[in-house]
Amino acid sequence: MASSTTCDFCGTTVPGDPPLTWTAAVEGDRLRRFCDSCSREHLRAMEAKLDSDFW
Repeated sequence: MASSTTCDFCGTTVPGDPPLTWTAAVEGDRLRRFCDSCSREHLRAMEAKLDSDFW
């Protein structure tokens, strides 16, 4: 189990592994994780497969 997980967009941190409501994406060779709030807010961009730099 990881010590903590941080949202790559807003910086929200949770202890341990991310909750099931968080999303993950691979951009380039990097795994990025997004909290449930950022995931909901940027759902259309995520579905369009835009890298988070374009959000």
